[in-house]
Amino acid sequence: MASVIYHAFHQIRESGEVRLFRSYREDCPDGGQRRDFVYVKDLCKVLRFFMEHREVGGLFNLGTGTARTFTDLALATFRAMGEEPRIRYVDMPETLREKYQYYTEASMERLRKAGYEEPFYTLEEGCRDYVEHYLMKGEAVW
Repeated sequence: MASVIYHAFHQIRESGEVRLFRSYREDCPDGGQRRDFVYVKDLCKVLRFFMEHREVGGLFNLGTGTARTFTDLALATFRAMGEEPRIRYVDMPETLREKYQYYTEASMERLRKAGYEEPFYTLEEGCRDYVEHYLMKGEAVW
């Protein structure tokens, strides 16, 4: 599955805009749906930690511990590309509306208690790194 940044990057390249879902809840603005976006480089660092600390085991949430909006991600992608933001909100497919999760955020407490102390990329840092070093150079497949 390709990342949200990958999709946003290609939408901007092709049309100059990013398309995000409208919200169907009064307590959430369009594009205000939140996810705990985590950069793949952080996931790799955590996996390395587990490989080096075989005594640590169990199920762990992986994320940054901070939920951010899809609008935040779109704006970070525009900034990383040096483009003016243009976001268009589109209808969510009927089949998703009743099932759609408006908020996800990983609890990082268990991972931290296991001894993992490394900081995570912010959404803006991860987006900038991915766009500048991979997407703009045409090196990212997904």
